[in-house]
Amino acid sequence: MEELNKYVRFDWAAKRMLRDKANFGVLEGLMTVLIGEEIKIVELLESEGNQDYADDKFNRVDVMAKNSKGEIIIVEIQQTREYHYLQRIVYGVAKAITDHMTLGQKYDRVKKVYSINILYFDLGEGADYLYHGQAKLVGVHTHDILKINKQAAESIKMVTPENIFPEYYIIRVNEFNKIATTPLEEWIEYLKEGRIDDNTKAPGLREAKDKLQFLRMTLDERRAYERHMKNVMIENDIIDNNRAEGLAEGRAQGLAEGLAEGRAEGRAEGRAQGLAEGRANTQAEIARNMKNLGIAPETIAKATGLTKEEIAQL
Repeated sequence: MEELNKYVRFDWAAKRMLRDKANFGVLEGLMTVLIGEEIKIVELLESEGNQDYADDKFNRVDVMAKNSKGEIIIVEIQQTREYHYLQRIVYGVAKAITDHMTLGQKYDRVKKVYSINILYFDLGEGADYLYHGQAKLVGVHTHDILKINKQAAESIKMVTPENIFPEYYIIRVNEFNKIATTPLEEWIEYLKEGRIDDNTKAPGLREAKDKLQFLRMTLDERRAYERHMKNVMIENDIIDNNRAEGLAEGRAQGLAEGLAEGRAEGRAEGRAQGLAEGRANTQAEIARNMKNLGIAPETIAKATGLTKEEIAQL
């Protein structure tokens, strides 16, 4: 019975299955629930993640689509930590805008972009599992929000900031620990656990129940999926264990050095140095283990912050 209700997790589905037009309904459902209005995908656009990856351990997947309004929607799934991730989100949005304009076109052809980021690692500090943001122009002295007046909107078709500035969604999957009672919560539960309630009414999940059943896949696809899930668990265990060990060693070394000097300043410097060395050792150990698993150097560099040269020497 459990096998009958087993569904492919979203990160795998986005890599292998959701790029098929027949399965657009699943992606449309996620976008509809997040953005708060019905989304219909017209076409998938070219993105780095549109190519096929033979390496099942590739830790990032991205899908870029255009909706019925001509707006661009980026859905990115990141499995393991990547430093400077927020900068990459901004870069991805800027690249999406410029890549889909023809040289010489007027700026009125700039399209709004929604950046939806599904993260399976801890990013920053916060109590929520879903964060949403959009730039607003606020008066420095008056604190009012700049708006487009009616005359400008009607005469020169000027759009309001909220209709053109990008919007960002960050889903911190690992922070979700609730009983799903709303369509959004049902979606987050599926993203985290690959579980779908039999009576779900959430947009997209009804399609997922039909399209993404584990037993619908071929034997080779099932084996590839199981390898993928095993690799995800191994990578997460490696990172978690080494991070804990590195921090523990760093604290111990820092405390020992600080106490030996016998000064408050020495203790502070010792702890800081110990923590820094512990973190550095942790990243090297993570990289070494990932390298032993056959993970590509580019992926290891993104996950650990080490250079390719440093990785090659491990």
